[in-house]
Amino acid sequence: MIHESIKAGIPDAMRAKDAVRLQTYRSLATAMTNEVVAKKRMPSEFLTDDEALVVLKRASNQRKDSIQQYEAASRNELAEPEKLELTIIEELLPEQMSREQIEEVVKAKMLETGVTSKSEAGKFTGAVMQELKGKADGALVKEVVDSLLT
Repeated sequence: MIHESIKAGIPDAMRAKDAVRLQTYRSLATAMTNEVVAKKRMPSEFLTDDEALVVLKRASNQRKDSIQQYEAASRNELAEPEKLELTIIEELLPEQMSREQIEEVVKAKMLETGVTSKSEAGKFTGAVMQELKGKADGALVKEVVDSLLT
């Protein structure tokens, strides 16, 4: 389980004196505990892998957003630690699908559902994202759906 492995990774990072990994794992463990509490469960419980993937994806998106904002403000010294944390978070996420793989899934789903118009794109994108659950970037899926429906 992802949540358990992150918690177990904290002492390992301490022993290895890997400050960046330690900080990243601690922040992820905190985010996951907050998610458990938000779901009205005991803080000592663990998230399922699907729930943990949602937290990891959120953390990844937060880091990407921070990096973008820091670089836009020419604050590279602040962007660097975020990039290091993002690398560690991405190690925990499942490998993301390529654009070609996403196109194959979208085309198959289009044939299955009969969706052809742009007006149905929102609902259709949601259905594709449900099928790909964590394996593909949402922005890329939306881009592929929009390009195939026009």
